[in-house]
Formats: sequence, structure tokens, C-alpha cells
Amino acid sequence: MATALGLTLNLTLPLARAAEEAPDELIRRLSMEVLSTIKADKDVQSGDVRKVITFVDSMIMPKVNFSRMTASAIGRSWRQATPEQQKRLQDEFKNLLVRTYAGALSQLQDQTINVKPLRSQAGDTEVIVRTEILGRGDPIQLDYRMEKTAGGWKIYDLNVLGVWLVETYRTQFAQEISARGIDGLIATLALRNKNGAMTSAGQKKN
Repeated sequence: MATALGLTLNLTLPLARAAEEAPDELIRRLSMEVLSTIKADKDVQSGDVRKVITFVDSMIMPKVNFSRMTASAIGRSWRQATPEQQKRLQDEFKNLLVRTYAGALSQLQDQTINVKPLRSQAGDTEVIVRTEILGRGDPIQLDYRMEKTAGGWKIYDLNVLGVWLVETYRTQFAQEISARGIDGLIATLALRNKNGAMTSAGQKKN
């Protein structure tokens, strides 16, 4: 029984620590892991965006609340979409975000990421973690809107160079839905992701 209890504690303690990790510490850890991977991988340094996409998908995206992110980007039309349409939208939007984020990270070489002091109060369930990429040229702003969930802190929006992605995409998506409907938006996202995949493959070949 003692052995079983010890095994249970060993399995649950890491989960408890993950749930208790502060949002700024989570972003700092993930950023360091991403930068270390980029700096150690020669394929990434030579322009293989597909490899960046792979580890961003495995390391960063599990910490993103895609359901909230997609619903916010789609806006009022989200409730009108069928469950199947919502799933397609979420899948395509995730692919788009992964490629957008990976494309920015693939440009990193000798830069470092500075996580700014967190402005929050005890009990806050939503915060903004502000970071900047330092190195070549002017600092690059990269911020995260995060929410506290039962599984720890999750990202639900990104600010790249002063532009919040969900807000930007909401405007684009509303125009597409107005012109072509929800299925039209899904088709547009699928085509954009397909073209992005072809571009990534072409960059690697070159």
C-alpha cells in the first residue's frame, strides 16, 4: 500500500505543480524551451519552418485555449455554426495560428526573450503577460492574454508587434462570413493553410 501511495504522489505532484505555475513563469519557461530548441537545431536555423511548426504545436499549443480563442475570433456567428462547422473552424484556425507563431519564431537566431514584471493582483483569473524579443534591431513586442483554468493558465490571445490577433482576425472573419457564410470562411482558412504548407516546403527545399 505504501508503494502504491508513493507512486500516486509521484504521478500527481507534477500535475499539481503545473497547475500552480504562475502565468509569467509559464511563459518564461516555454519561451526558454523554444529558444533552446531553435538554437540547437541546425535544420531550423537553415529555414525549416516545418520543424518549428512541429515543436510549437507540441510545446506551446497545449497551453492555448483554442475553443475560447476561436469563438472570440468568429464572434456572433460562432453560435450559429453547427458542431461540425465549429470543429472545422477550430482546426483551421489552430493551423493558422501555429503557422503565424512559428513563422515569427523561425526568424530568431541570437535573440533573447525578456518577460516583463506581471501586473496582477491575488485572485485574478485573467492577466496579460508582456514580453519582448531582444537582440537585433528594436525590441519586438510579444504579449499573451491568459486565463486561469482547472488545468492551469491558458493563452487565449496573442499580441504580435502591437496587434492582438483575435481582434484582427475577428474583423477579417466577419467580412468573409458576411460575403460567403461560415462554410466560405472554412474554405478560405483551409486554402490559406494549404498555401502556407506549400510555402514552408518550398523554403526547406531552397
